[in-house]
Amino acid sequence: MWRNSSSLCSKRAKVLFFSNSSSKSSLLNYSPVFHITVHNNALERPLIISQLYSSSIPRSPSITDSVKLGLRFPSLSRTGAASSTAAVHAASSSSLARDVVAAVSHYGRCYWELSKARLSMLVVATSGTGYILGSGHAIDFSGLYWTCAGTMMVAAAANSLNQVFEVNNDAKMKRTERRPLPSGRISVRHAVTWASSVGVAGTALLACKANMLAAGLAASNLVLYAFVYTPLKQIHPVNTWVGAVVGAVPPLLGWAAASGEISLTGMILPAALYFWQIPHFMALAYLCRNDYAAGGFKMFSLADPSGKRTASVALRNCLYLLPLGYLAYDWGVTSGWFCVESSLLTLAICASALSFYFERTTKNARRMFHASLLYLPVFMSGLVFHRLYDNWQHCREHDMAKEMDSSTCMPKDGNVSRPKKQEHSVVGTSVRSPVGYASVAPFPFLPAPSYGTSYNL
Repeated sequence: MWRNSSSLCSKRAKVLFFSNSSSKSSLLNYSPVFHITVHNNALERPLIISQLYSSSIPRSPSITDSVKLGLRFPSLSRTGAASSTAAVHAASSSSLARDVVAAVSHYGRCYWELSKARLSMLVVATSGTGYILGSGHAIDFSGLYWTCAGTMMVAAAANSLNQVFEVNNDAKMKRTERRPLPSGRISVRHAVTWASSVGVAGTALLACKANMLAAGLAASNLVLYAFVYTPLKQIHPVNTWVGAVVGAVPPLLGWAAASGEISLTGMILPAALYFWQIPHFMALAYLCRNDYAAGGFKMFSLADPSGKRTASVALRNCLYLLPLGYLAYDWGVTSGWFCVESSLLTLAICASALSFYFERTTKNARRMFHASLLYLPVFMSGLVFHRLYDNWQHCREHDMAKEMDSSTCMPKDGNVSRPKKQEHSVVGTSVRSPVGYASVAPFPFLPAPSYGTSYNL
């Protein structure tokens, strides 16, 4: 019975196999499956013997094999359908995740380039330095963080609007033709929406976390940069000086956010930034004058073929930086060491401007440009490192206010109360004249004069 059953099944398998195999490849790819029935105690038990005619590596039967051979595997077909459905869902979810990551990466890079992130971070650094200088002896780090965040957002909005207005000019320049708008990676409407939302959010943040003075300075600087400086670049070379004013506002913004006011001592860093930007941009305009001419910008260097006027303007503004170190010391913002360091640093950038003045070449212009890049971070670091926590001007104003309060105290009998004489218990201690404590300008490093006689106040 075993032989008959086996031979009969083998004949059926051969017939099924050869009838369904139409080519040589089907013989190699699919192995026949034999169903052998064994009779044991009146029970029929099927046995599966496969891979008898397979010339390839043995493998388990699949749904496709069973269909081709005319065989049925109910449990295997259900499992395969479930696994195929799961595979489809997994593939769709992974495809969606890849699309989201690609979109975030694309627009993130576009926003980064629209904001001119490195230039905006330099603006944030100047604003943060102004905040530290205006903080006195205690720095509110939470306020510093919110001020820098708001400044970054407003600067990003201003730079984005600048590229929106100059999209046609940027498309003509090799240096800017790969920006998001000229290259078509983002639409103008999208860029305007991004700039507007970020600018409003940054101004509101400064108004809520700092004060209205800082928010007003940020908003006015945004308008000045995007709606005055940007169109002026295509009209008149005076745009460089207007741009220098725009660059001088962020440190004043930081000072106002910390102190709540604008004072004379807070003008040191803005003045340095104003005078520093002139040689910086003159060197850049000289190096990129062909690109600026192709873009249709009216830069100062384009009306100066020899470059002599460009070099003289750069040198003159470098010399204007010399007294700032002394003023920072004399006004009580920094110690005397900053005066020395600032003078040496300014002499170095003046030397590069002088070499460009005598020999107007691309090499010397690039050297002056690199010297200007080195000057600003070193100058700001010196201001922060040598700053005085309680500067002399604030102390003097406080003392004058106390004297005015004491002199205006009137008792009931109408006599003005006068302070009692100060008694000195230490023998040999002399009281100096008030002029003895003042600096001997313009020689601040000379010792204060001493007096042998004592004065009674």
